[in-house]
Amino acid sequence: MQKELQVALIQSNLAWENPEQNRINFASKISAILEPVDLIILPEMFTSGFTMQPDLVAETMTGDTVSWMQKLAAIKQAAITGSVVIKENNTYFNRLLFVFPDGKIKHYDKKHTFTLAGEHKYYSAGSDILMVQYLGWKICPLVCYDLRFPVWARNTTDYDVLLYVANWPKIRVGAWDALLKARAIENMSYCIGVNRVGLDANNYDYSGNSAAYDVLGERIDTITPSKEVTEIVTLKKEHISKYRAKLGFLNDRDSFSLKA
Repeated sequence: MQKELQVALIQSNLAWENPEQNRINFASKISAILEPVDLIILPEMFTSGFTMQPDLVAETMTGDTVSWMQKLAAIKQAAITGSVVIKENNTYFNRLLFVFPDGKIKHYDKKHTFTLAGEHKYYSAGSDILMVQYLGWKICPLVCYDLRFPVWARNTTDYDVLLYVANWPKIRVGAWDALLKARAIENMSYCIGVNRVGLDANNYDYSGNSAAYDVLGERIDTITPSKEVTEIVTLKKEHISKYRAKLGFLNDRDSFSLKA
């Protein structure tokens, strides 16, 4: 078990519906990370932007982007995660991929499709939450709109890190800021959000506001909004255990069951 986890947050603009160009752009950003890292986080739909035309950009689990992630994860000896449009059994998913350095893959299909943008009309919702075991850390990766639903993220399994990849527009970024901090506090876990920047083809502006919070809801990053930036943060097991033992808030959590 590693006592510390080095995590790279890549806040970037995205080339609209252009997987090849986005892979080129992110390969450059990932190659520019010179210090050792354990996990690299990319935004939601990082090969396309938040498109409602999945037929134009969809790939398979044996496609170019998955192979690209596996290759880079091996080179950097770091896990890489972010979401991609995946087609499976004639169905489209907004699928988060967690690619390990050895090439193995775990995935999570976005549970809460964004009805305001009509995402539910084009993408099928997932039904299962994912818990990733990595280097002795338990990680719960989710996608964008999932952030508004705290029950889905409730820390009933003592995970260490909650993370969100997103295309969350600037017009509602105040909610993004508030909810990321709230998820960290209520779950007594690190909470990381990686959001895109720039203007998409639908004229939605994205300011990023990517952030990392500790279990007390304190920022541990210095990311500047509206800028393309890569920042590495250090997560510490001792920080989690110290404050969970001292405060004991998770011991008082309510019991409940979820219905799909």
